[in-house]
Amino acid sequence: MNWKLIMIGGIVFWLVTNVLGMFVTGIIIHEKILDPVYQAHESFWLPELRQDPPDMAALMPRWMLTSFVSSLVVAGIYSLVGGSFSGPGWSRGMKWGLCLGIFSAMTYFAMSGIFDLPLQIWIWWGVDALILFTLGGAAMGWAGERFAGT
Repeated sequence: MNWKLIMIGGIVFWLVTNVLGMFVTGIIIHEKILDPVYQAHESFWLPELRQDPPDMAALMPRWMLTSFVSSLVVAGIYSLVGGSFSGPGWSRGMKWGLCLGIFSAMTYFAMSGIFDLPLQIWIWWGVDALILFTLGGAAMGWAGERFAGT
């Protein structure tokens, strides 16, 4: 395992996915496209999200911690499998991120057969994962090549 890649790549992956998730896909997918669907199924969400307005600040520490730990795991696995992808660092990372996005989208699709939420939610969550993980993976791969010698 390349610990430098795990730390630097994990932080870069975390930053990119969180910034894009908050300021791009969060606004477009979650606040625009899915907002009416979320409101129609509010009993599924945590109490902080059912408030008007939702208390995002109360959940932010939880979201930041879980996404940070997950990003380190993503970078750790990439440090083991990233060499199986060809091309420059950004391309290898993008391919890894695309794989993660596909696996996430498949998981959301599978959960659509378990939870009583509209298929629209699961599809858009899969699209969100594809976008964020592919771009986050590209940034992680670039940073890994530049700063961690991968």
